[in-house]
Order: sequence, then structure tokens, then C-alpha cells
Amino acid sequence: MIDAIRLLDAFHPASRAWFRERFGAPTGPQAEAWPAIRGGRHTLIAAPTGSGKTLAAFFCAIDQLVQESREGPLPAQTRVLYISPLKALGNDIQRNLQDPLNGIADELLQQGSAPSNITVAVRTGDTPQPDRQKMLRNPPHILVTTPESLYLLLTSARGRELLSSIRSVIVDEIHALLGDKRGSHLALSLQRLEALVDGPLQRIGLSATQKPIELVARYLTGAGERHCVIIDAGHRRRMDLRIEVPSSPLTALMSGEVWEELYERLVALIEAHETTLVFVNTRRLSERLALALNERLGEDAVSSHHGSMSKDHRHAAEQNLKQGRLKVLVATASMELGIDIGSVDLVVQFASPKRIATFLQRVGRSGHAVGALPKGILFPLTRDDLIECTALLDSIHRGELDRILMPDHPLDILSQQLVAEAAARHDETGEPLALDGLYELFTGAWPYQELPRERFDALVRMLAEGYSSRLGRRGAWLHHDRINDRVSPRRGARLTALMNGGAIPDMFDYQVVLDPEDTVVGTLNEDFALETLPGDVFTLGSHSWQLLRVDGLKVRVKDAQGMKPTVPFWFGEGPGRSSELSQAVSR
Repeated sequence: MIDAIRLLDAFHPASRAWFRERFGAPTGPQAEAWPAIRGGRHTLIAAPTGSGKTLAAFFCAIDQLVQESREGPLPAQTRVLYISPLKALGNDIQRNLQDPLNGIADELLQQGSAPSNITVAVRTGDTPQPDRQKMLRNPPHILVTTPESLYLLLTSARGRELLSSIRSVIVDEIHALLGDKRGSHLALSLQRLEALVDGPLQRIGLSATQKPIELVARYLTGAGERHCVIIDAGHRRRMDLRIEVPSSPLTALMSGEVWEELYERLVALIEAHETTLVFVNTRRLSERLALALNERLGEDAVSSHHGSMSKDHRHAAEQNLKQGRLKVLVATASMELGIDIGSVDLVVQFASPKRIATFLQRVGRSGHAVGALPKGILFPLTRDDLIECTALLDSIHRGELDRILMPDHPLDILSQQLVAEAAARHDETGEPLALDGLYELFTGAWPYQELPRERFDALVRMLAEGYSSRLGRRGAWLHHDRINDRVSPRRGARLTALMNGGAIPDMFDYQVVLDPEDTVVGTLNEDFALETLPGDVFTLGSHSWQLLRVDGLKVRVKDAQGMKPTVPFWFGEGPGRSSELSQAVSR
């Protein structure tokens, strides 16, 4: 521990004083990571939830800005980019950054030094347009964003100006991105960012659950011989886990009698704990459980949280939970990753989450502090679910983890990024782009390192020639100079890239607005919106709304004043069970 404490001597006296007063000494992952991060090396920190790995990365970045500010006023340039897979996690990080920033500012004041005036901003799909324009005019020193918003910034002229001064990028909960095309999309964005910035770009990854860890490190740094320092504190952490089943026998389907027993047991658990976080696998079940708990505990004590709620409702639910005004929050995966909600002392999971890592992440929302004990209870809903939940706990006791399966060079994602980069770079230089350079750039991303050149060239031909339709040739977004092997964007290429980027499926939903104020409440699935008649009452965001009319793509509603509602439905992809959990079920 003496060596760990001595590590703080390398930081600025104000940073050191704040950390010692706030935490005493660094955790193991922090002590191991600081020398690598301060040395500018690519670093992956793999540690259990609540081990201080996010602060390990940010503390170095903040201290570097503090030390730079001693030499003169900090320029209005973005130096640190933090990428979060969830908008809620990004907002949470921004608020939590204020604690060290304010604390270090107070220490500087006590030491008679000028303040650093380090600024932080969030850029996600929820960020209002005035705030987006403000950060372009006056760039923050630390920018918090999502993979999709990073792509948009890389494709816009003013966004590229904002990003060009970045020195380090922090990818939080990196394991949540690797298993699908969203991770491939981010890998290409990181390559585009590195080609844009002045000087070397340090990459820092944070993860709690990953297997194999070497794959995550290679994904983080990209293809080639780049070395990544791996801080592996393991994923195992002491937890209080158990399964609870109702006294009535579970069957292939849940009966109303069993639901009532589960509600009664859940209410008893909620009342026995300070704050409870209930996870479910679907938005419909989130609304159903919140409605049932509202009737038993009161509306002020319960809220739901999912992606079809408006950003204001989600933000209010998060803050009410943090500040202890809620007894229980019923959430989907929207509250799963890294969010610091300190007071939660129990996590309940309804039905198997289908993945070992997902359950560990969700249980880690309780006792989210160094040395605290996470507590989780599984409620299986059917006989098959009981077997799966039992296998899940057995896997956790054995220390098993789901293996990450990364898609190999998905071409739909590459086509987005190729058109976007061609449009952005051509606007800067006015010159066509060499295909050799683009191929080298994009194959530097780990998922694309084995992309054959002939497949890349075939993709370019498709984007240049388009396809035939009844309305003529469509989908041609590039001009291809075959003699010089260069490409340039066609008219409308940049707008198409901006409007159609990302790997998250775009579900066709109707916006729910409060009439006549036009306040956004959330979204409804198209089928449910069209099947619901004027006067019908439904719940959304654990509140009852009465439908007035469907106006274009808007569902206009009014407050139902406590009338008994129905529960909406949404269509989406069901979660798939991981191979490791399937093997545990077979065992």
C-alpha cells in the first residue's frame, strides 16, 4: 500500500490532496493503471464493478489538464474524449466528473493558485440543439459522447474541428460493444479519429466483464503491432446471490396466481431495503411491473426506465433514484452499465437475462462502491427459466464468463463509414481520396484487418454504380476514378451518411406528446399506436395517459388522472442465450 500511496506523489499537489481526502489511497486497478496512462501508453483496465476504474482513467486526464493550466490559461480545445455505450451512462459521468473538478478547484484556491477552469460537455442524441452549437463555438476540454454521436461529429465539418485537438480517448464498458456491429462501427470511427487528430492518440479501455481479454485489448488498439498494457483485476467479486421461487408450482406459462405471489414477495423485498432496482428483459414487462407496484406502493415510490420513455422522464427517474426519492425503479438494459446510483442495495432480475456477463453487470448496480457487497435475487418465471437461472448461478460460482464473438468485417457498416469519410475529407481538401489510403485506414480497425482488397474494391464499385430500380439507378454515393483509383463523394453523400449512420435498428415508432403543450412523453410502437382508439388509456413511464387522437406520426394524449390503463407492447429482437450459459444448462 506504501507504493500505491507514493504513486500519488506524481500528481499535482491539489489533485493529490483532493484524492487523499476523498479516498485515502488508490485501489489496486488505479495503482496499476496510473503509470501506464501517465506514460501515454494504450491501456485496458479490466476490473469488477465498483473498483474505481473510471476514475483511474479520468484522474490522470484531469491532472494533466491541471498541470497544463499552471503554465497558462487552458486553450478552448477538446483534449479528452469519453465514449459511453449508453446515453444515461454519459450523463452520469458528466455529473460525477464535477466532484473531482470542484474538489481540485477548492484545493487550488486553498493553495492560493488560480483555478484551472476545466470544462465538460455531453454530446448525445438527447443533447438539445442550442447546447450542440454552444460546444462547437466554445469546445469543452472533456467531451462525453456515444459511438453514434462520435460518427456524426467525424462526418460534419465543425465536428471535425472540435475533435482535431483530442489527445486521449476513453472507451467505457467496452465489452458491451464488441459482440455486434456497433463495435465494428466504433472501431472504424476510432481509425477515422486517429487520422484526424494532430499527434498520437492514446486509447484507454474500461471493462468489467470480458473474455478473452486479449481480444478486447487488440480491438482497442487496432490492427498492427501496437502494444496495450492490460490491467486485469479479474471479473469476480464477492456477491450475495440467490434464486426465489413462488410457493405455487412454476409451469410453462405464468398464471395470474403466480404473478400475485411474485408481486407480494417483491413488495416485501422492496420494503425491507432502502432502494431496489428491478431489471426486466422487455419494455412491456417494465411498464407492467411498474403499474402493479404503483398500485401497491404508491406512484411516487415507483418509476420505470426504458428506451421508449422521453429523455426528460428517464433523467427524472435517474435523479429521483440517486436522491432516494424512489423506492424502486423497474428498468431494461437502459440502466445496466456503469451508472453510479450509490444508494441501491438490492437488484432483482425477473427472468433469465440470457448472458452471464449481463447478470453480473446488473447485480453490480447494487453496492456500487469500493468494498460494498452487491446483492441480487433471480425470479424465474417458468419451469425452463428456473433451470436456466440455476445454471446461471452455477456458472457464476465456477467463475465462468461469456465469450465475445465479434462479427468479421461487416460490409454494411464499412459502406457507411467509407461514404462518410470520403464526404468529410473531400470537403476539407477538395481533392479525391486515394483508395489505397482508405483501405489502409479501415483495415487498421481490428474487425477489418483481414478484409480482402478485392472485397473492398467490390464495395467501392457498388457504392459508385448503385443499383437499378423502377425509378432508375439509385444508391450511387461515390464517383470512382478508375484510372487513378480515387473516389470523391456525389451530391448528397454527406447528408445520406449523416441521416443513415449507426448500427442500432431503427424501429418505426410514433411519438407520444402531451396535448396541447407538445411535451414529449415517449414513443409507442406503430402497431399499438394504430390499434389504440381515442379515449383508450395506456401506461407509459409508469403514468397513465388517455389517447386523444393520432396526428400524423404523433400520438396526442392527456393526463388520464389515475384511470386504469392497459400496458403497451413494442416489437424488437428477443435476447439470445450465450453459448456458455447454454452449456451450463446442458451440464
